[in-house]
Amino acid sequence: MQILADYHTHTIYSHGKGTIEDNVKVAISKGIKTIGISDHGYKHMAYGVKIKDIAKMREEIDKLNEKYKEINILLGMECNILDEKGNIDLNDKFSSYLDYIMAGYHFGSTPRSIRSLINHCDNYIAKSERAKEHNTNAIINAMKNNDIFIITHPGDKGDVYIEDIAKVAKNTDTRLEINSSHGFLNVKQIKEIKHIGNKFIIGSDAHIPQNVGNFKLAMNIINESKIDVTLIENIIL
Repeated sequence: MQILADYHTHTIYSHGKGTIEDNVKVAISKGIKTIGISDHGYKHMAYGVKIKDIAKMREEIDKLNEKYKEINILLGMECNILDEKGNIDLNDKFSSYLDYIMAGYHFGSTPRSIRSLINHCDNYIAKSERAKEHNTNAIINAMKNNDIFIITHPGDKGDVYIEDIAKVAKNTDTRLEINSSHGFLNVKQIKEIKHIGNKFIIGSDAHIPQNVGNFKLAMNIINESKIDVTLIENIIL
């Protein structure tokens, strides 16, 4: 397998354990062509990147691109999907620094309303049908209202109607992630949406540098689901 890109990696700027350069060095050692630094959006209550650090990260990555000519280093962000309207924590003040946007649902995202807070509790405890509808609408509206490259680990933390999401992802040219840390998309989900013809990305979701490019779990999911590997844009078998 040739890894063309790993767009989903975290650093000490959110809750990763390594620096940007640490991730870059591991990516180079594994022959990866593009490495994306995608720390959590600033509305994550525990791990969100500090707004003041975005410009610093951009400057650091620009310097590393000069230092390491053999790899393309991108600055992304894993934004938080905050509510059923699809709002994400993307601020115009720093969006110009970013090369791409990912978005996903996280328990740690700051609730925008009582409804959002209730939905966090519902996803964590009751896992009701209402929460599933809320989660689905939130992702669909996020794709419709924002220029999102990848939806990260759909269905993790909160259940979704994956076929509804996949149809909108197809129409908005949004990639769905097969996450190699969380296991979502999972085999069942992929089998449900095979007929739609989505584009996929596999992501390591590395929180330590050694896991950059670690796609073992994702590849197991791919093999078991028998998905057309040509639909996965960042690897070549």
